Amino acid sequence: MASKSTAQRAMKTFLRPRTTSQIADRSQRTIAGRNRSLHSAATSSPLTASSKRQRPTVQPFAQPAYVKLATPTKRTIFIQTEDTPNVDALKFKPNHRILPEGFSSPFLEYLSPRSTLAPPNPSPLAAQLLNVDGVTSVFYGADYITVTKDSAQPWAHVKPEVFSLITEAVTSGQPIVNKIEGKSEHSQEGAEEDSLAYNENDTEVVGMIKELLETRIRPAIQEDGGDIEFRGFTDGQVMLKLRGACRTCDSSTVTLKNGIEVRGYCHPMSMEYTDNRTEYAHALYRRGQGCSAGSR
Repeated sequence: MASKSTAQRAMKTFLRPRTTSQIADRSQRTIAGRNRSLHSAATSSPLTASSKRQRPTVQPFAQPAYVKLATPTKRTIFIQTEDTPNVDALKFKPNHRILPEGFSSPFLEYLSPRSTLAPPNPSPLAAQLLNVDGVTSVFYGADYITVTKDSAQPWAHVKPEVFSLITEAVTSGQPIVNKIEGKSEHSQEGAEEDSLAYNENDTEVVGMIKELLETRIRPAIQEDGGDIEFRGFTDGQVMLKLRGACRTCDSSTVTLKNGIEVRGYCHPMSMEYTDNRTEYAHALYRRGQGCSAGSR
C-alpha cells in the first residue's frame, strides 16, 4: 500500500499544473545544455563559425598543401637554310657547332646508314636523317649540315622532318658527332686528317697547289655546302674529289674545269704570288699540262 501511495503522489506531482516561471526556467536549462553540446562539437572539428555567424569555413590546417613546381624552360633555335647549286641538296645552319672542337678534318660525310654507326665518328643525328625517306647522304661542315636527297622526292616532304630532327638534336645538348676507337670498312668519309693541311714531305709544287686550293677554292665550295679533297699531283694533273652538295651536282665538271683549273693555274691571280710560283704556273701552261684537273 505504501508503494502504491508513493506512486500516486508522484503522478499527482507530475500532472500538477506548473507556473509560467517554472516553464521558462526549464526551457532556459534545455537551451543552455544544447549550446554546451554545440560548443564542444565546434572545438573538436576543423569547421568553425565565422564572426558573422555564416556558413562554417575550413581552417587552414585542414587544407592540403600544393607545391608549385618550376616548369623547365625550352631552348629555341633558329635554323637558316641556304640553297646550293645542286637542286637536290640543302644547307642547314643551326647557329651551333656541328663538328667537335679541334677535329682533324673540316668535314664528315655519311653515305650509308652503316657509316653512321661505324667508328671512329658515329652520329645519331646522321642515322636519323638517313632514315628519312628520300635522303641519300648527310654532310657535316664545321657549323652547317648539308642534306642531299633523291631527285624523286620533293623538298616539301623531306624538309619538315629534317628540320625537326636537327632542332631536336641541337636542343638536346648531346654531341652531334661521337668519337670511338677503331676503324671500319664502313667508316665515314673525311674522318682522316685534312688533305689540304701542310705536310713537310710535300714538294714545293704540291705545297703551292694546296695553298691555292685552301685559300681560293675551298671557301667558295664550302659556301655551296660542300668541300674538296686533294688526292695527288701526277704527270701534271691535279687529282681532286668533291664532297657534300658538290659531289652529285650537275655542275661539278664546270667547277673542276673552270672554277679550279682556270682560277688556280691560268688566271692572272697567280701573278699575286712570288716569282717562283709565277714561273711555275707559266711553265706548266707552256707545256700544256698546268691547266688540267681530274676528279677521283
